[in-house]
Amino acid sequence: MTGPAFEDKVRYQGDIWVRLDTLPRLLAEGWRRTLAQGGVVSVMRTPFNWVMASPVIEIETGGYLGNVGLYVPEVQWEEAVAIMDGKDLEDLEERPGPTP
Repeated sequence: MTGPAFEDKVRYQGDIWVRLDTLPRLLAEGWRRTLAQGGVVSVMRTPFNWVMASPVIEIETGGYLGNVGLYVPEVQWEEAVAIMDGKDLEDLEERPGPTP
């Protein structure tokens, strides 16, 4: 049995979002905190809906814990990759903008 398939790029709330990865929800929650600490906005997509905020109660009461798509705004893609690679953003050279 295969897991849910998530698109690489999607339009969500009027902006283009890029999938950073597909991973179990609990891992995605941790990645979201890491990204947020670095100033990068993220959102998860379950097979059922988009998740902007993840109340702990939802996870504790058995909310969906399978694979989710973790998305970041296209304009923050480079920052997100740098954060997840453990790079210090201040040490990075100026990055080009998103490709059209």
